[in-house]
Amino acid sequence: MAQSAAGKVVALPPIVDLDALDHVRDGLIDAVETGAVVIDASKVERVSTNALFMLLSASESSRRGGFPFAVSGASAPMTAAIERLGLGATFAEFMKG
Repeated sequence: MAQSAAGKVVALPPIVDLDALDHVRDGLIDAVETGAVVIDASKVERVSTNALFMLLSASESSRRGGFPFAVSGASAPMTAAIERLGLGATFAEFMKG
């Protein structure tokens, strides 16, 4: 996990499936409890439905804590998965670039 001017950066791996969820979740838990979070989704090649719902949960946790939350640079495969699941409007609230 890195730090940027916008907050802690959690970089998603190229394949965000069930095998990657524990690692991503642990990073998200640490990040959302301490301040602003930026999810770097630029390298995502494949993302599971569970991972997308986990990101929605993290965004809600950040909102409740009063911290900004953003998904930055979402790759085309990630954007397609979001749209395919009908989550475009929900993710639009915190998608950047």
